[in-house]
Amino acid sequence: MQTTDEVLEQIRSALFELFEVEPGRVTLEARLNEDLEIDSIDAVDLLDRLRRQTGRKISADDFRTVRTVGDLVNAVHAVLQA
Repeated sequence: MQTTDEVLEQIRSALFELFEVEPGRVTLEARLNEDLEIDSIDAVDLLDRLRRQTGRKISADDFRTVRTVGDLVNAVHAVLQA
């Protein structure tokens, strides 16, 4: 089982590798679209990367309410706990 801190680190790593988002900008309060400039196409790539990292599929429904990095951490953590 992964902790939320471990999930956050995976997200930081994925955002840096995929989109060159500096890890220091990836805080729980950071808004994906407004602050980190992650659009819907980028989100698909991010979900695919997280699926490969975790071995679990994160559905579009799980992602629908995600607005911040914290929301994403909680959504990924919930999928990992299921």
